[in-house]
Amino acid sequence: MSLSGPSGGRTGRRTLEFGKTYVVKPKGKHLATIVWLHGLGDNGSSWAQLLDTLPLPNIKWICPTSPSQPLTLFGGFPSNAWFDVSDLSEDAKQDVEGLDSSAAHVLSLLSTEPADVKLGVGGFSMGSALALYSAVCFANGKLGNGDSFSARLDAVVGLSGWLPCAKDLTNKVEGDEAAARASSLPILLCHGKADDVVLFRYGDKSAEKLTSTGFQNLTFKTYDSLGHYTMPQEMDDVCSWITSKLALKDEP
Repeated sequence: MSLSGPSGGRTGRRTLEFGKTYVVKPKGKHLATIVWLHGLGDNGSSWAQLLDTLPLPNIKWICPTSPSQPLTLFGGFPSNAWFDVSDLSEDAKQDVEGLDSSAAHVLSLLSTEPADVKLGVGGFSMGSALALYSAVCFANGKLGNGDSFSARLDAVVGLSGWLPCAKDLTNKVEGDEAAARASSLPILLCHGKADDVVLFRYGDKSAEKLTSTGFQNLTFKTYDSLGHYTMPQEMDDVCSWITSKLALKDEP
């Protein structure tokens, strides 16, 4: 289960600067920290405002902002993006270098969290794609470039997204330790069947691919009328799932 391969047709990637990070502090006892990743063209602020309203008082939310960079999908026009993308098909060139850079940023955000809190990563759309890429790196213990993925992950959430580098995930996770990390990692994927931006089939295929390669603790929730946005029922499901998987139910 390798993530090595071409890095999206670019050589000599320029240094990209990440934007502002927004933090939502826990309103109760700090039991978990989740890095939440926004979608294409967005920033951390809008999600911080939404996450602050959720009934999850024991969670600290870290909402970074991606770099602004030229996007192949937009003909080179710059946009806030975690990595470059041309299209969502498995045959499209994958910007592994950009994915690694952003996954390393997630690592750095989690690295200073207390040892006794649970750690997670989640996101919407392109942010969901980076969260799923991070999940695979966690299982493998390394980024696509071979650098160590040193953080522990206790939960991964992906809304309206897709799995990057899915074509490279042709085998089961290699090695007993990696297989154990993959099979035990709780993953929640949510996708609307009316999504006209990241089509439902990409979410469905991502869930199937992850499960078949060893990520057995995966829940895939679907919503008939949901487009490329969130809705209260979906966020209620996210809250219930996080509360259950991170054992937050009886905490003040």
